[in-house]
Amino acid sequence: MTTPEELKSCCAQLYSSDVVALVLGESYHPGGAALTRRLADLLEVRPGQRVLDVATGPGATARLLAGEYGVTVDGVDLAETTLRQAQDRADSDGMGAIIRFHHGDAEQLPLPDKTFDAVVSECSFCVFPDKDAAAAEFARVLRPGARLGLADVTLTDDGLPDELSTLAAWVACIADARPISDYTEILDRAGLDTRHTESHDSALLRMIDQIEARVHLARMTHAPVLEEAGVDIDAVLRYTDLARIAVTDGRLGYALLIAQKR
Repeated sequence: MTTPEELKSCCAQLYSSDVVALVLGESYHPGGAALTRRLADLLEVRPGQRVLDVATGPGATARLLAGEYGVTVDGVDLAETTLRQAQDRADSDGMGAIIRFHHGDAEQLPLPDKTFDAVVSECSFCVFPDKDAAAAEFARVLRPGARLGLADVTLTDDGLPDELSTLAAWVACIADARPISDYTEILDRAGLDTRHTESHDSALLRMIDQIEARVHLARMTHAPVLEEAGVDIDAVLRYTDLARIAVTDGRLGYALLIAQKR
């Protein structure tokens, strides 16, 4: 059985690889910049605030928030290679003074209590093995009355096919997705009251279609890279087909959730 630490390591290693960048492009979550802006607007992010981006990846969200909303951003991620690249990009864009990246675990954030005006986490909460610990950390670093914005994969009580419950599905942010009611209960136990939810299932469908198209293109243009990385293209396409069916059937979705610290 795969341990939580092995899951984290696998996710960090994969999401820092060139193959993922090739398949996912600039944004590693459904909806891209448009849904990040929607999340920021729902959080009522204002200039001068300090925002935490958990599982920041290549830093696209951090740069958008700093550049368009005038906030200072701290990004946390487990993948050190990706963090170095994210910091280099922020520095080259002239944002090095307002964006800081930290190597760390969402379940043990390397940041002080009551520091942030908002916490953002996009398409990552569903892969945290200990969601209660992560939620408690979100609450710990938020100032009283400050808000959390989650954007994540959701699941109905009907569950998923067994093939979407494998390690690969974990890494793809599907296997441990939960119903929104589960997310709100987890946040409530951490002292975070859900104020708003909204569905964006179509964004998940678009991302599945984009991944499939990029995988087909990569097979034609970067076959040696994929082979060296040990990527089973047929398996990836099988996952995208199953995921698309799950979304179409209403079992798998994507939602934004805003919660406020008590």
